Amino acid sequence: MRIALSALSLSLVLAFTAPAQAALDMPPGIAWRAASQDADIEAAFQAAKAEKKPVLLYWGAKWCPPCNQLKATLFNRADFIEQSHAVIPVLIDGDLPGAQKLGARFKVRGYPTMILFNGDGQELTRLPGEADAARVVKLFQMGLSGGRPIKAVLADAQAGKPLKAGEWQLLSFYSWETDEQSLVGAADRGAVLQRLAQGRGVPDEARTRLKLKSLAAGANPAQGDAAWVGSLLGDAKKVRQHLDVLSNSADDLVRALHPKAGADRITLVHAFQQALLQQQNDTQLSRADRINCLAARVELARLDLDKADISPKLEATLLNEVRGLTALLDREIQDGYERQAVMTAAGHVLGLAGLWSESDALLKANLSKSHSPYYLMNQLGANARKTGRKDEALSWFEQAFNKSEGPATRLQWGATYFENLVKLAPQDAARIEKLAAQLVQEAEKDKGAFYERSARSLQKVSEQLLGWAKAHNGQAAVARVQGQLGPVCGKLDKADASRSTCEALFKPRA
Repeated sequence: MRIALSALSLSLVLAFTAPAQAALDMPPGIAWRAASQDADIEAAFQAAKAEKKPVLLYWGAKWCPPCNQLKATLFNRADFIEQSHAVIPVLIDGDLPGAQKLGARFKVRGYPTMILFNGDGQELTRLPGEADAARVVKLFQMGLSGGRPIKAVLADAQAGKPLKAGEWQLLSFYSWETDEQSLVGAADRGAVLQRLAQGRGVPDEARTRLKLKSLAAGANPAQGDAAWVGSLLGDAKKVRQHLDVLSNSADDLVRALHPKAGADRITLVHAFQQALLQQQNDTQLSRADRINCLAARVELARLDLDKADISPKLEATLLNEVRGLTALLDREIQDGYERQAVMTAAGHVLGLAGLWSESDALLKANLSKSHSPYYLMNQLGANARKTGRKDEALSWFEQAFNKSEGPATRLQWGATYFENLVKLAPQDAARIEKLAAQLVQEAEKDKGAFYERSARSLQKVSEQLLGWAKAHNGQAAVARVQGQLGPVCGKLDKADASRSTCEALFKPRA
């Protein structure tokens, strides 16, 4: 993902806005107000009330590929920048001090998340960062035009009450994947979306999207759904309208509609391949969308192959497309934000196709061009691990951790390095204990270390250290790490939930 007197409002705005553009990696144009603590948020909402404006909250991170895609395609659009004047735009970078505590407050976890609030702090909607930028602009406009809180819209829809066409648009394009189950539990999402799609008065576009989303979320397909999806794939206009769902969930949709291999599945996969290929070759699409279409096609080609196979037997034509498009985009891209979004995806697609040496070469060539090379180093580590190069893998994961920036990112990258160290070199007790101790030191520096993403990183390290200790007689090492952590927890307020999170680390669960 994110004051009664105007003079006071202006002073508060200047107090926490001035450092934002200089300190945070964002394109120019939008007057983002950086927030890292509750006081910043309260000031933003007070300013919103004073100016009678909604609040747009964006939650993201410098390294995050889809965040960089938003920077390359949405946040730099003239129409979006113009509309941003109608809101109080608040930026919570996950690596700001205390940001992870704000993440818990707003139930934002996945980067990126965009939430539109009214002046009273009620969520109007969560915008889909994965959708086409022009679509997001339209949804933003709808949310600004007197929209109701999304919870009220959903309640009326479930009760069978009529909704406005714009409300169906906001509901169907709502970012269900980033709301941390605020509206509907993950287990119930597919069924709820399916019932919404079957409601009366649902506009065709909204009905189509709700239906696709429901199938991707695990709803049981109805009779005729497979034929309906097949027909949809033959309509290029509708494919474009819902490309984010079709490309991100192609393999899930095929499995939902045809769980077993056979002629029917082959027919649907072929229809998907043709539809996605047409979009992939459309140069009017963003490069990120084009590489996503290619990735979906590779996933579909691997559908009935062993997932663990690192050298899948794919058609030469598809392999040449993978080589050709990744090389083309590498040559074309000039914008640094777009490069971070697309080249990381390109490296993934090359590996998915079994072209590991070419994936390595592409990622290495982009290290010097990336503003967050540690992300690519993690990818290189994953490539080496999957192909059995243990020492090389650990070297890349260590380099990625050492180069990583920001408190939450350092804990996340450190947790990844620790996980691989335990798996690939469990005999290296000294190195394992040293890294665990270093991560405790990292946590001590950040007041948000025991919330949200940072807390999960530390819990991951805790579980793996305990598991390693049990298997390798490492209880003494655990005790030393616990001893180091104790004073850190002791500095936290007893009434703060983060203290109990801290105190539970490196202790076996009851």
